Amino acid sequence: MRIGTLRRGRPSETAPGVTGTARVDRRTKNLTKRLRPGEIAVIDHADVDRVAADSLVACKVAAVVNAAPSTTGRYPNLGPGILVDAGIPLVDNVGKDVLTALKDGTEVRLEGGTLYAGETVVAEGVEQTPETVAVSMAEAREGLSAQLEAFAANTMEYMKRERALLLDGVGVPDVTTQIEGRHVLVVVRGYDYKEDLQALRPYIRDYRPVLVGVDGGADALIEAGYQPDMIIGDMDSVSDSVLRCGAEVVVHAYADGRAPGLQRVLDLGVEAITFPASATSEDIAMLLADEKGASLIVAVGTHATLIEFLDKGRGGMASTFLTRLRLGGKLVDAKGVSRLYRSRISTLALVLLVLAALVSITAALAVSTASHIYFDLLVDQWDSFVFWLENLFS
Repeated sequence: MRIGTLRRGRPSETAPGVTGTARVDRRTKNLTKRLRPGEIAVIDHADVDRVAADSLVACKVAAVVNAAPSTTGRYPNLGPGILVDAGIPLVDNVGKDVLTALKDGTEVRLEGGTLYAGETVVAEGVEQTPETVAVSMAEAREGLSAQLEAFAANTMEYMKRERALLLDGVGVPDVTTQIEGRHVLVVVRGYDYKEDLQALRPYIRDYRPVLVGVDGGADALIEAGYQPDMIIGDMDSVSDSVLRCGAEVVVHAYADGRAPGLQRVLDLGVEAITFPASATSEDIAMLLADEKGASLIVAVGTHATLIEFLDKGRGGMASTFLTRLRLGGKLVDAKGVSRLYRSRISTLALVLLVLAALVSITAALAVSTASHIYFDLLVDQWDSFVFWLENLFS
């Protein structure tokens, strides 16, 4: 990365490239909360994952400038392809100095692999294209075997460290939410969570599952029109208003008991309990539901495949793999539920049932002798009412 004062001519509205306001943050998750359409995202995100890319696309950014390599070759991550396919310019590996050299809110222009602030070259990197992304993906797939070995090693290490939790449920806190014998819906703001929640509406309406939001998944439930029963996580991506919604709050703590997110919850005047574990937040949500007697656990936005585990970038996601082994057939992915489950009584079927009942009643009355007697009585009553009205106003 080079910072200099090369003269390139005065940028204007007709200058080549993409012009917009730069928004700078080392964490993509934090940046997407304040990005506006047409702005240029400046991030420091090695191996851009699918969730981050989908969030940037949803924000309608004009371009993305990454201080780190968007694909390191560690595994075939999905993010760069999503950005490029969406037509968003992606410039890679410009160097970390851009995060300090460029102030948030500066008007910048991106031309090719060069980022300008006025007439100054702020950063230079590699512009990604569909061709370069395809080459990077092919190279990353060749190194996937090394990641499989690391995944296996991480799995064994985690199993030794958390075997008491996995095998006997040691460390799972007591909660007030009634879970035993009920379905539990665990929502993570991950892959296709909006579509999955929409598809699950008939299931949620009929079964009334316990709604558990994992960090930002609680916001996703509120946005979909539901009230979460429980919020679980390290509290780094859930909003203040949702924390105050009345749901029971379980703060994910480190294995040694430290819980950095606990103070934020207490400062909001919300009561909370902690759950110390080295697993991920989505995993402890599932383990808690299982230990408290859930009859079925439905997962929304969670990780299900090896590429998705690696895409999250958490040491091989060993805890996720072992958690799924522990839960077995009790755990169902939302996509499976939405494809197999249909509402017990559809709206159309209910309307047809009512119409059929009305037709049957009408036909029965038409052929019944007693119906004529009731009809004559009704006519007499109506005549009496009309006669009363005439006398009232005469």
